[in-house]
Amino acid sequence: MKLKTTYYCQNCGTQYSKWMGQCSTCKEWNTIVEEVISKKETKNRLKTPKGRPVKLIEIDATEEYRMPTNNAELDRVLGGGIVPGSVILLGGEPGIGKSTLMLQIALQLPLNTLYISGEESPKQIRMRAERIGHDKGKMKLLFETNVQKIWHTLQQEKPEIVIIDSIQTLHSDVIESSAGSVSQIRESAGEIIKYAKQTGTPVFIIGHINKEGQIAGPKVLEHMVDTVLQFEGDRNHLFRILRAQKNRFGSTNEIGIFEMYNKGLREIKNPSKLLLTSKETDLSGTVISVAMEGIRPLLVEVQALVSPAVYGTPQRTTTGYDTKRLHMILAVLEKRMGIKLSGKDVFLNITGGIRIDDPAIDLAVAAAILSSNNDAPVSNQWAFVGELGLTGEVRPVTRIEQRITEAEKLGFERIFISRHNKINPEDYKISINGIGEIKDLQALII
Repeated sequence: MKLKTTYYCQNCGTQYSKWMGQCSTCKEWNTIVEEVISKKETKNRLKTPKGRPVKLIEIDATEEYRMPTNNAELDRVLGGGIVPGSVILLGGEPGIGKSTLMLQIALQLPLNTLYISGEESPKQIRMRAERIGHDKGKMKLLFETNVQKIWHTLQQEKPEIVIIDSIQTLHSDVIESSAGSVSQIRESAGEIIKYAKQTGTPVFIIGHINKEGQIAGPKVLEHMVDTVLQFEGDRNHLFRILRAQKNRFGSTNEIGIFEMYNKGLREIKNPSKLLLTSKETDLSGTVISVAMEGIRPLLVEVQALVSPAVYGTPQRTTTGYDTKRLHMILAVLEKRMGIKLSGKDVFLNITGGIRIDDPAIDLAVAAAILSSNNDAPVSNQWAFVGELGLTGEVRPVTRIEQRITEAEKLGFERIFISRHNKINPEDYKISINGIGEIKDLQALII
């Protein structure tokens, strides 16, 4: 049989009839490659049963049953547990702990779980399982990458939960191209999703990411699955954040926080206490703020260091914070407060190895920079929450009640917020101070 070839963009999955230097959809260069395809059907290919249309009122509207995973943080992100027949895609950087998290869940579940690995050998997985522990004796391991053979095994074993590590290693006999290509990922995922929907078996799929931080393969893969989870964190730090980028059965506002240690991943019930540095004396350049990760308040420590520039061009370095936003805050401090920072190096760090994009920590960033520049310590019993505008005003932020309650719960004495946030200070034990403009910080940090 004569083979047929076509061209796919490896970044977005767009199909072309001939090679092109730039993809017209995602505008990336040198991402279009030739792949061999075949329309020959195989006997083992999963067939979709015929359906009939039904009236909307005939559909059962009761809430979906959810299976708990025995992991409170994962259940929180999923919306309360695993929905039968759902397909969950988990992505993250290499070495961040994706396989460890899934193996830990498989060992903890008292259900018949089939762990399909196409990357690590059974011996490697056994060694990791012994290190993690908590084996319920229900997990089975399969080392296979052929989708048709996997489907045959699933028909025989009839597991209650399936975990696939990873989708980039699978290949189908229907497609002639190599594993990891756009067409193979799309075809393999399609057959796995068909099995999950027909049998009501939930499936976890681990996916690699590309250099831009997106899940590798066609973008349609994220549209095909029910839930897309992103596992984030710095491999040089202990904390990991699990967030939902898409969830058909729950909210995308929840996050789960884990800590990596020698026996796997530990759930963090109160991350605010762990992210704050315990110190007996107040230090300059260190300020506490309350950020929101989803709908979860999180106390973070903002550290700033301002020093004279050694070279002609001053440095602006950030860890866990947007560098462009730091430039904006520095410009506001120079324009509205007359503080000369153009000839000084500014280093900013969010402790704990997490990244914060919440603009509500702008006020804390400005306070930390002023504290370091003046070498004036700020009390470690104070918290700062507010968004900074270009005119120098401190703008109100959302969910201010939750932020104040979190700071009060951890024993803070004072919290500084925008004057425009409408709250009743008598409802809280913590002292609440309103700030209207950025220049009001000068009286606090001298």
